[in-house]
Parts: sequence; C-alpha cells; structure tokens
Amino acid sequence: MIKRTLYFGNASYLSLSNGQLILRLPEIEKDDLTPPEFKKEARASVPVEDIGIVILDHKQITITQALMEALLANNTVLITCDSTHHPTGLMMPLSGNTIQSERYKIQLEASEPIKKQLWAQTVTQKVKNQSKVLEARGMDHTYLIPVYKGVKSGDSTNCEATAAAYYWSRIFPDIAGFKRHREGGPPNHYLNYGYAILRATMARSIVAAGLIPTLGIHHQNRYNAFCLADDLMEPYRPYVDQVVCSIIKEHGIKDDIDVNIKTALLKIPAMDVTLDGEQSPLMNATQRTAVSLVKCYSGEYRKLLYPEMS
Repeated sequence: MIKRTLYFGNASYLSLSNGQLILRLPEIEKDDLTPPEFKKEARASVPVEDIGIVILDHKQITITQALMEALLANNTVLITCDSTHHPTGLMMPLSGNTIQSERYKIQLEASEPIKKQLWAQTVTQKVKNQSKVLEARGMDHTYLIPVYKGVKSGDSTNCEATAAAYYWSRIFPDIAGFKRHREGGPPNHYLNYGYAILRATMARSIVAAGLIPTLGIHHQNRYNAFCLADDLMEPYRPYVDQVVCSIIKEHGIKDDIDVNIKTALLKIPAMDVTLDGEQSPLMNATQRTAVSLVKCYSGEYRKLLYPEMS
C-alpha cells in the first residue's frame, strides 16, 4: 500500500488519538463568527499507519510528543520548512528494521570495489534516465548514450559531470543561460523542493531496510547525515525533473511555489515508475532499491534495482 504524504501549511494543532493523527485548526475553532458546521470541518483525522511523509510548513504548527513518537514508530518521515517555505529539516526513526544490527554489519564491511561497482551502476542509470527525459522533450539525447555506456568502476572518468553539463544546458530551452545550482534562479527552487521530497522518500526506505543512511556508497560528507539517500536517489532525480517540466508547461515559472505547484510536487512519491519491468509507485520502488542494496552487500545480488524510463 502506498503511504500518504501530508502537507500542513496553516496554523494547526496536531495530536494523537486512538492511532489517528488529529488535525485541529485553532483559528477557526476560536472564531465566534464561524458557523458551527464549518468548525466541525476544521477537524480531521488520518490513521498513522497510512502516513509515510509529513511536511510542516508554518511557524504556528504545534505537534505533540505522542504523535511524533507514533509517526516515528511507523517509520514516517517528518520534514520541517523554513521561512521561505522550502524543506530544511528531516527527522527519521533511529530504528526501522528488526535485524538492523545484522544489516549494519554487512554495510560496514562492504568493500571499496563493491561500492565502486554499485556507484557505476547508479551513474549509468541516472544518465540513461536523463537521456530519456531529453528524448521525451524532443531534444537531442544521443550525446548521452555513449556517456552512460562508458561509465567505469567508481565513475573514474566523471561521466556524471559530463552528462550533467550537457543535460542542464538543454532541458529548459526557453530559459536562457540556465544553470543548475541549489541557490540559483528559478526553476531551481522547484527542483530543490522536488528533490527534498525525493530525498525524504529514499531516506525512509533506507531506514526501513535496516541500513545506515549516513554511510554512502559514493557520497562522503562529515556534515551530511543522509549520504546514502543522496547516492540511491540519483537515478530517480530525472523523474523530478520531468515533473518540474510539466509544472512549467502548465503554470509557468514563478518566484514563489504556490499551492498548485506544491500539490504537483507532493505527488512525486505516488507517481508511477517502472522497475524490473513492473510499474509501481515511486515510494514502493525506493523500498525495492534499498532492499536490493542490502542483497548486493550480502552477495545475493550483483546489481542494484533502479527505475528505468521508457
């Protein structure tokens, strides 16, 4: 079952009752001019077991400790947003798998040659998917074919960067001089928001698989608690890019991310992807990717399961 992504963008009081997330809107409840029937609608409930991601995007949101405990026990990701309404914080459960210590052991003992092979597979599929995005948009993608076919162990020739330079210079042909940069101009803010949702989805799957999200197969940063999520999400990024292209086509480019754009980006975990010849929601696919990594570390698999664009 696909878990729900819940977004809260108003002053709210979130609590727990009988295994349900309870939403109350205090401003409406306290307003004497609001008709009683509308006040009833200011309350809502969702079973905690149905929730995968919760996004908190308002400075006057109150969430109880009991609810946080229940959400984390359900392996739900909590994302907080800053004053510009962009995701800035991520809370994850410390334990997400019954045989976590065993999984930690094989992850810690994984050899460098294995990790380099896994990173080569990751880069290959990422660039291949980038090629498909350009092809779907009617742009020349043939340059990327020999790039992804030529990825070596550990991506020693830096094919990922070569592909990125070509890809980002062409994906938005109507935006002169576009450069992909976290702090760059629009539509970088659309991409940042989408990638944050994707990162949280992947991090949730990694913890559920019993792995340490800090220990990547390629990314290494003493200040990054989610290096492995940043690794495994790479082949999924082109799906976010595709969504952003659709948003620009429908809504144009705006300085702010309004409710329509957020709605489209929040659907990313539920979008269909093809993995191992089967269609499934992206959130389910990330779970299979994380489990495949466990099996690669244990020697059961030799190849990571990643989605492939058609």
